[in-house]
Amino acid sequence: MAMEQRYQTILVGVDGSAQANYAYRSAIEVAKRNDGKIIVVAAVQNNMYDFLGYGNISENFLNQAKKEYQDLLDDLQKIAYEANFTNLETQVVYGNPKELLGDTLPKKYHVDLIMIGQSGLNAVERFMIGSVSQYVISHAPCDVLIVHPEKKE
Repeated sequence: MAMEQRYQTILVGVDGSAQANYAYRSAIEVAKRNDGKIIVVAAVQNNMYDFLGYGNISENFLNQAKKEYQDLLDDLQKIAYEANFTNLETQVVYGNPKELLGDTLPKKYHVDLIMIGQSGLNAVERFMIGSVSQYVISHAPCDVLIVHPEKKE
C-alpha cells in the first residue's frame, strides 16, 4: 500500500544567499502541490560577533540586520505572489539559526518539512560555526530536504 506524504507546513530559512533563495523557490512549488503553508524565517544571529570576540553587538547593528532581512522577506513575498502563492508567513527572528531552524521553530509551528539550501559556507566557516544544514538534519523533529541548486537556473 503506497503512503502519500503531504507536507502541510514547510519551514524555510533564508539569508539572502543563492542557495537559500533556491530552496525558497522550491518550497513554493512543494507547498502549491500539497496545498501547504510556508513559514519563511531570516535569523539574525545576535551572538555571532560575541563568538568572534568583538564583545556585545550594538543595537544599531541588530536594527540594521533586521531591516535588511525584512527587505529580503518583502522581496521573497513578492516572488510568491507572482507565482500565485499567498499562503505564507514571513518573520525575522533573533538567535542561533541552527537551533531556531532545527528545533525551536519546527516545534512551535508543527512543521512537517524543513527546506534549506546547501551550505554556502567554506570549510573554515563550517569548522568555526558549523553547517546549519548539518545541525538541522540531525536535530529536526520532521523531514528535512536539502535543496541543491541546479547547474543553471
